[in-house]
Amino acid sequence: MGKEISTKVKIKLEKDMIFRCELGGMKVEDCYIDDTNQVETEMWGPNPARLLGMALLGCLSSSYIFCMKKRNFTTEDLEATGEVIIGRNEKGFVRVKRVNVIIDVKIQDEEMRKRAEQCKKMFEQYCTVTAAVVEGIEVNVNLNF
Repeated sequence: MGKEISTKVKIKLEKDMIFRCELGGMKVEDCYIDDTNQVETEMWGPNPARLLGMALLGCLSSSYIFCMKKRNFTTEDLEATGEVIIGRNEKGFVRVKRVNVIIDVKIQDEEMRKRAEQCKKMFEQYCTVTAAVVEGIEVNVNLNF
């Protein structure tokens, strides 16, 4: 195994179950995680399940674009959609059961389609987040008082 890289993430409680994301120097003005289960239009931001779906979409799309760039092809027309399926596990706890991902890339040129097919066979293995979710992530939790 190679060298590990550590990235810090942090949230702070605003109210109820709404948290403000602290993203360091990133150019994100307002980022909230809202797990209040309110009506979608009243929520301050996505809930954790949606964030997981967005992380998967972003990582898979980036991995695909990276693969295509290695084959001297770039695209400006990519759209990804995810469906996060939530249900209860055998103990009755609510869990993300699966995420269905669709990535649409507009490719007209036949030569580029051949390159795209090569990437289609391998890009998922380069997605850090998807591979970690599929393989299972070690999560260490400490609750301090």
